[in-house]
Amino acid sequence: MIRVFLVDDQALVRSGFAMLLSAQADITVVGEAADGAAALRALAGVEADVVLMDIRMPVMDGVAATRELLARPGAPRVLVLTTFDLDEYVFAALNAGASGFLLKDARPDELLGALRAVADGDAVIAPSATRRLLEHVAPTLSSGSREPDPALRLLTVREREVLVQVARGLTNAEIAVALYMAESTVKTHIGSLLAKLGRRDRVALVLLAFRAGLVAQT
Repeated sequence: MIRVFLVDDQALVRSGFAMLLSAQADITVVGEAADGAAALRALAGVEADVVLMDIRMPVMDGVAATRELLARPGAPRVLVLTTFDLDEYVFAALNAGASGFLLKDARPDELLGALRAVADGDAVIAPSATRRLLEHVAPTLSSGSREPDPALRLLTVREREVLVQVARGLTNAEIAVALYMAESTVKTHIGSLLAKLGRRDRVALVLLAFRAGLVAQT
């Protein structure tokens, strides 16, 4: 059973999500809050697998709440919600450790699929959205100092090639075609990348690759 905690300042939005999620056999809503500060207090005593976190809220926004929540041991994963496609708040939330983002106008099946994917340890950013994200943040990252991770030296040549393709927003199937390997092999390499680089998911790999200067803006 996937335990979901809802954080949104609009009661109607929370009610709508709760109705949809509670109707699923594999999902249960374990709590809700109207702002980040209230969510942090509640989550100190409630076990959740995924937090559906709104970005723009009073008292404490979703970025600050995500950063503080994910600093806790055994923290749940965070899927951020936004009305705006790839604004600076979304990037900040991903940078704080969120496992992906979803637009509030997403279809019900998209929301359910995203929650299940995040609960399963994956990240939720579609390849096209990854590309737009990189267009949004690449100038900022490229204008600052690089932050190469020492763990990059542990990667094989093939793992580094896969990492670059992940950062470019390619799906596993697209990477398999580009690098002439089986899709199952791509998945194995990504698992190795996550382990060697100490990252939680695909989003973190994308951000690391850009900070290290492995992908040039095109």
